[in-house]
Amino acid sequence: MIYFDNSATTKPYNEVLDSFVTVSSKYFGNPSSLHSMGGQAEKLLSQAREQVAKLLSVRPSEIYFTSGGTESNNIAIKGAALLNRSRGRHLITSSVEHASVMAAMEQLEQVGFEITYLPVDEYGRVSVDDVKNAIRPDTTVISIMQVNNEVGTIQPIKEIGDLLKKYPSILFHVDTVQGIGKVPMNLYENRVDLCSLSAHKFHGLKGTGALFIREGARLAPLFSGGNQERQMRSGTENVAGAVSMAKALRMTMDNSKAGINNMREIQTLLRGELSSFEGVQIHTPINGSAPHIFNFSLNGLKAEVFIHALEQDGIFVSTTSACSSKKKTSSKTLLAMGVPETIADSAFRISLSFANTKEEALMVIAAMKKAANQLRKVMN
Repeated sequence: MIYFDNSATTKPYNEVLDSFVTVSSKYFGNPSSLHSMGGQAEKLLSQAREQVAKLLSVRPSEIYFTSGGTESNNIAIKGAALLNRSRGRHLITSSVEHASVMAAMEQLEQVGFEITYLPVDEYGRVSVDDVKNAIRPDTTVISIMQVNNEVGTIQPIKEIGDLLKKYPSILFHVDTVQGIGKVPMNLYENRVDLCSLSAHKFHGLKGTGALFIREGARLAPLFSGGNQERQMRSGTENVAGAVSMAKALRMTMDNSKAGINNMREIQTLLRGELSSFEGVQIHTPINGSAPHIFNFSLNGLKAEVFIHALEQDGIFVSTTSACSSKKKTSSKTLLAMGVPETIADSAFRISLSFANTKEEALMVIAAMKKAANQLRKVMN
């Protein structure tokens, strides 16, 4: 099997699975309980928070554990908008955000907020000037992803953060779900107030994630209950999930430098080989893209049919993001980049992990050539 769909989810590290099982079986007490088992669980939760904070170079008090990227995005955007609605009801985002950001914005529109959806250029990148021009006196939140989950474009987070230093009342949210461990980012230097991450994108477990909330930033909690996570996210904490996520993040960061170089070399190989394919159009920009995502179209071929053809050879790639692939609609990201719908409908995404190899890439390229030739013969 060759797994090239790591932006959808990654295989958990064995050590991560072991840590989850150990904590779940031996330290299963409720962190809010007063007895010693509760105290053990609370200590493990605090240690996990400290580890994640250290790896992100922030304070432990700024890390809040969640169920993943979708929840983190919703808490950040809705929580910031609702608490600050007396100051203004205008938010800014891009037209190529993840579905969880777009849906949150759409829900806010339904209750009286106004959203500006910024366009992107042919590389899928937002213009800092467009961000500046969109800011109004009643703007309270700006949400821009670090790395696009479909084409891998890196957004100008630092430049936007520099711009927002002149607007201290605007909260800056960054979805770094696809960037963590692959594209460096300093949250303090980039003036980021809120940042979402999800463990299963860096070899942790599904259902675990975190939200960075800069000290001083205030949000309205979305959940009511026992006031866990310092009143921000009520509900009994997933201690085993938090511990295993901290381990996954540490292992990813430890291997980051070599892993990034390896993925960049594989991406360069894929670009060189696939550019010679008949009818190929590459959407991932050469410059300013993440090392693990490579998006291209094979004109004239139906993406779904091609995906299943590769699967017969034990090769797993994807079309759009996993959250949107079953809807069978054209990629909103590619359409926003100006890609014609007919070409967008034949787009594929290869997404790599540190463990993938050039040998695997060459096997995938050969299988793609074979499948494309066979499908074109059938179509003709």
